[in-house]
Amino acid sequence: METIAIREKIPCLDLKGQHEQIKHEMFEAFEKVYENTAFSGGPFVEEFEHNFAAFCGTKYAVGVNNGTSALHLALLALGIGTGDEVIVPANTFIATAWGVTYTGATPVFVDCSPDTWEIDPSKVEERITSRTKAVIGVHLYGLPFDVDALKVICQKYGLYLLEDAAQAQGARYKGVPVGSLGEMGCFSFYPGKNLGACGEAGGITTNKEVYYKHLQSLRNHGASVRYYHDEVGYNMRMGGLEGASLSVKLRYLPGWNARRKEIAKRYQQEINSPHIQLQYQPEWGESVYHLFVVTTQDRDDLLKYLNEHNIFPGLHYPVPCHLQKAYTCLGYKEGDFPNAEYLAGHCLSLPMYAEMTNEEVSYVIEKVNAYGNA
Repeated sequence: METIAIREKIPCLDLKGQHEQIKHEMFEAFEKVYENTAFSGGPFVEEFEHNFAAFCGTKYAVGVNNGTSALHLALLALGIGTGDEVIVPANTFIATAWGVTYTGATPVFVDCSPDTWEIDPSKVEERITSRTKAVIGVHLYGLPFDVDALKVICQKYGLYLLEDAAQAQGARYKGVPVGSLGEMGCFSFYPGKNLGACGEAGGITTNKEVYYKHLQSLRNHGASVRYYHDEVGYNMRMGGLEGASLSVKLRYLPGWNARRKEIAKRYQQEINSPHIQLQYQPEWGESVYHLFVVTTQDRDDLLKYLNEHNIFPGLHYPVPCHLQKAYTCLGYKEGDFPNAEYLAGHCLSLPMYAEMTNEEVSYVIEKVNAYGNA
């Protein structure tokens, strides 16, 4: 095996490298939280909410305990519940569907486009029924979905459009930040995201005060005044340490995203293997490349080959939502959504993080291009 000058192995993600850069700032922020004993909600969460709303170009942001809760509470704030249906792409992390199920509503899956791998607007209309209340578009892998195409459909049928922006902090659609394009934007700040907390966290952005106030109540046991509970609520507050860590990282996010784009541009320009297909990047979308996903005919063989050369890609996601055992009750079968199923069986996520060196990027490109030509 070749030896890597910078590191012995190139992982799909390297959180340690990111955190080493900002360790002292993080510890200083944590000390302030500790001194104020503001561990659940409080001023450090509020500071992050203010800064993140400004970052997304929205009036409001509400911090919660994780991205799944963000989806759950956003749907509740829209009044969605038992007997309703919400259209969801089959190609996404399962949490998109969980948010619907937790309200008592039913996720109705649709296929993805064969080139962008985002929700296919041309497949949405045929899935709408009298029970459909909303469509969740996912800015998957950091690339915005076709917002305008879905808005036309939602306006035609009187549906809400909700953004799942869990993988897309800083992405833009036609120059407009994601999270400001639908009724609400739902974010995950899971540690591995472009903007990740030191712990679990999530958030919701919106321009509507009525949603903002309702979300604040829902995350806090259904109470706007302590001990007075106006509805069944949830214990889904963001922690103070998480809020403080996110405020530190938010200052670095534009630079980190810019580096991801540099790496992605090299992958796009220099990977020329006929065995590899890249995600199509439409002109209206400015991706932040949370993941750099490719497909190949024999995914397991490519994975084995790269591992032998000390490159360790990720796998997102090997089973589409409609074929998950948890959703057997919905009656979907293989062949229902061929594009999502093909992607699940043929995709790999190449190493992608701001701390990759140019030499490491070159090495990945070299080995990917050599695949199948040995």
